[in-house]
Amino acid sequence: MTLLRSFPRISKLFKLPRSNTTPRIQPQAENPPPQYSIRNALYVLSWAARGLLFTHLFMTHAYTISATLGPSMLPTFSVMGDYALTSKYYRRGRDIKVGDIVVFSSVVNPGETVIKRVMGLEGDYVLRDTPGSLRNEMLQVPKGHCWVTGDNLPYSRDSRHFGPMPMGLIKGKVIAKVFPWKEREWLENGLVPVNEAEE
Repeated sequence: MTLLRSFPRISKLFKLPRSNTTPRIQPQAENPPPQYSIRNALYVLSWAARGLLFTHLFMTHAYTISATLGPSMLPTFSVMGDYALTSKYYRRGRDIKVGDIVVFSSVVNPGETVIKRVMGLEGDYVLRDTPGSLRNEMLQVPKGHCWVTGDNLPYSRDSRHFGPMPMGLIKGKVIAKVFPWKEREWLENGLVPVNEAEE
């Protein structure tokens, strides 16, 4: 009997004290709009400016891809739809050789970009007119200039019309055709000296 009476007392030891206050359910507040500080805005703008600066430097001093248009460089480039990779390392005629394809600012239409093949450098003698024409006048390319022609001579406006081109107008050298994808290829200098061609 004494043991049974002690059970309720033992059970009281394990009961948690009751709280006089009942928990209230707090209404959930709506998510507050994010707070953008001026510091965060300046941080984003600084990274955007860095990205634009890097892109500008890359396009000016490294490489650029541009579309070709016109029949003057057939069959190397189609009339339209081809894209050429240009290396800006060769700007202003740096390390340009006879046979290279260059991109330069137009002598006739300022602001327009043209692609032609270099056929003579300063000091070289070149044929003034189209081969096979009645005139066979030779011309020496002056210092600081080069002689450029299109691969498709009958449909090209080049040095035969506007004379020697200043090397300072050269924006770069075309090193590859990158599109269409099936026709992509590295463009190497295909011209060889006359002595080697005869052998």
